[in-house]
Amino acid sequence: MDRIAAIRSQLADAWIPAIYREKVRVQRTRSVKLDVPARYNSAEIQYTLLGVELKVGKRRIACPDLAAARYMRVFARAGVPDVAMPYDITKVSVIADELETAWHLLLLLVDSESREMSAGARTRLRNQAVRAVRDEIASIGAGDAMPAFDRETRQRPR
Repeated sequence: MDRIAAIRSQLADAWIPAIYREKVRVQRTRSVKLDVPARYNSAEIQYTLLGVELKVGKRRIACPDLAAARYMRVFARAGVPDVAMPYDITKVSVIADELETAWHLLLLLVDSESREMSAGARTRLRNQAVRAVRDEIASIGAGDAMPAFDRETRQRPR
């Protein structure tokens, strides 16, 4: 596990759970159930006549737009079953960019840490890193299915 700690310290602010905790969960979010296996998954975005879909294994998840599909793909790859998505659609694309960059940095660091290992050991290290990401995101939580609309509004003067 010391290699995972080294990878996490090298990533610092680009650690996926840190981005999730500091940039997603602090704002108004809604919960999305991905229902993917809790392991490293290959996830791809597909364009259909009905819109954008995220394909994870044999399961297809309908996405409202490309930014949401990119956002959910990072978590589907890590095998996170429930995730919070920003309610404000203008912020999803920016966070999806950061998460995708962090995902690729994670995989690059795993490759550099395991350069002299066998293929099986490299796969185990990648799976341990993905498990660490998945467990930390699960501990942060996905929040409520719908955000709380508890802001005061001014309607008619009394």
